[in-house]
Amino acid sequence: MFDRLKLAFAALAIGASGAAAADLTVAIQLEPPHLDPTSAAAGAIDSVLYSNVFEGLTRFASDGSIVPGLAKSWDISDDGLVYTFHLHDGVKFHDGTTMDAEDVKFSLDRARAEDSTNAQKALFAGIADVEVVDPLTVKVTLSAPNGSLPFNLAWGDAVIVAPESIENIKTNPVGTGAFRFVNWVQGDKIELAKNEDYWGTPARLDHVTFRFISDPTAAFAAVMAEDVDVFAGYPAPENLPQFEADPRFQVIIGNTEGETILAMNNRREPLNDVRVREAIAHAIDRQAIIDGAMFGLGTPIGAHFAPHNPAYVDLTALSAYDPEKSKALLAEAGVENLTLSLKLPPPSYARRGGEIIASQLRAVGIETRIENQEWAQWLENTFKGHDFDLTIVSHTEPMDFGIYANPDYYFGYDNPAYQELIKTLDLTTDPAKRTELMRQAQEIMAKDYVNGFLFELAVATVAKADIRGLWKDAPTQATDLTAVYWDE
Repeated sequence: MFDRLKLAFAALAIGASGAAAADLTVAIQLEPPHLDPTSAAAGAIDSVLYSNVFEGLTRFASDGSIVPGLAKSWDISDDGLVYTFHLHDGVKFHDGTTMDAEDVKFSLDRARAEDSTNAQKALFAGIADVEVVDPLTVKVTLSAPNGSLPFNLAWGDAVIVAPESIENIKTNPVGTGAFRFVNWVQGDKIELAKNEDYWGTPARLDHVTFRFISDPTAAFAAVMAEDVDVFAGYPAPENLPQFEADPRFQVIIGNTEGETILAMNNRREPLNDVRVREAIAHAIDRQAIIDGAMFGLGTPIGAHFAPHNPAYVDLTALSAYDPEKSKALLAEAGVENLTLSLKLPPPSYARRGGEIIASQLRAVGIETRIENQEWAQWLENTFKGHDFDLTIVSHTEPMDFGIYANPDYYFGYDNPAYQELIKTLDLTTDPAKRTELMRQAQEIMAKDYVNGFLFELAVATVAKADIRGLWKDAPTQATDLTAVYWDE
């Protein structure tokens, strides 16, 4: 009898484990402001929805390469002006409607429209026309050759949406991905379920819950109590050695595309004086910030460019830590008794780094008024409203140095020479010439001290030991769960 009971309990345990193994709870630090990746700059939207719910014609693979998405292939005309995309057959949106070339045209035309609210509208600026050839073929004509088009179309801002569901996309996202949206309890969680009618390789998970835990102490408690299965972008790196020593967990540390910067409002006095911006740059001890805020995780940068990119130039010496030079530059600019606002969004790199930077600036005679902001407040007032002097944020979009060519962007850098260089880069297809232009771009922004360039953000994921298929690196801000499974 006892042995039969033991076997029965064992069977129940196996059955429970098998059921649970189809579910996953993932914690991330930031909650999306809404659920439309095509009309907001918040990377938190892509963290939940990229590839999971929404897909583009192309997509980023885990190693950063560009691979086919909804387009199974594409042809490029000899003059480089026409891309013809061939779509997968049998693709349906989660509401059962067919995804075809008309939806691609709708999505690209909407993104590039004059009244578009797409945060990366520049990605689509070179598109002159989008033509439906037949239901599975769409022709994109460019105003000038652009070899980066497949890369541009892999961004979360370029996912394919449908006119039938666009009205409610911010609260009820309808995509084509391996998971469908189920529920959003604001302030708590977003739930996804496996798309049983997925056109591609089906997901191995049945149900996914994204939980939002912004506080590092609460993050530690949730992981230790095993209330969450994965914490993507774990916000308290000082805890990582403890997790590494615990056989219940695995710690995965990778690279991101996240240039973490002390952004300066170039529109405002005295920050419109390059000497003041340079003074601030020389007041910053990057390594002290990496050690103090990130516990050593992060790579110093001297421009808005990822160090792992082959075109990267190490320009950190131009803004080396030199408090005396900083004081001299402020004196030369006639600036004294300077107080600047410092707006800090929720991520730990910003809150912790902001305290360290405030202390470093105080040492050269610059006081700061720190204001901690929630993510939605930061997006509305700081990013959109330009109501700040200084702020700290990590730009996780890949290869996004083109933002410095947009004078309306939140930090307000307006340099016609840089804008012309980016136009030339967009028209250049030769790899060697592109590399040279990218290096020139880095030098211009570094020598103009547009922002305080701090470090390339590392990403730490803490997960239960038997989970497989998680991304190590983050070539775009995403928590791609389409190939994640429990190792039974």
